Amino acid sequence: LSKPDDSKMGIDISHKNDRKVRRTAPKSNDVYLRLLVKLYRFLARRTNSKFNKIVLRRLFMSKTNRPPLSLSKISRLMKKPGRESKTVVCVGTVTDDVRVPKIPKLTICALKATAGARAKIMKFGGELITLDQLAKRSPKGQNTVLMQGPRKSRDAYSHFGAPGVPNGHAAPFVRSKGRKFERARGRRKSRGYKN
Repeated sequence: LSKPDDSKMGIDISHKNDRKVRRTAPKSNDVYLRLLVKLYRFLARRTNSKFNKIVLRRLFMSKTNRPPLSLSKISRLMKKPGRESKTVVCVGTVTDDVRVPKIPKLTICALKATAGARAKIMKFGGELITLDQLAKRSPKGQNTVLMQGPRKSRDAYSHFGAPGVPNGHAAPFVRSKGRKFERARGRRKSRGYKN
């Protein structure tokens, strides 16, 4: 018997990097969120609309990746030309801004809205709808403007990076922001150096 030729044997593929780190379902067990996922999974599969794919992906996101969106920012963004009578879509929470007493008449679709935001939208003749109502009105996302809150406004982002580095703006973790807290060496030319 002849010995098998080892040079023709296949190479076993390394599978250690095969795991894809991205959500394919929400972590939450909220029944209503799961029903929305079911609906938008169907729409993303059966329509050729990119809008539905984006909404589905955002439904899976963690709370830090779905930051709240204020009514003041919505009303400012809706002033852009060509956005009149379009529906605002936010896969997250819509919050009120007490600094802005008046807002235009808006149709807003969101996962949640605070009580103050809801009252203000209704007061100025607007409308607040849910994502399943939106799916009936515009199954392909026609006449909508998709918005999301500022992700980097979270307080934790102000501390990212090394504090004290020249031209850096990372905030140090200080007990208090007073006169005698981290105000000497490295912060003033007269005390060593200033960055």
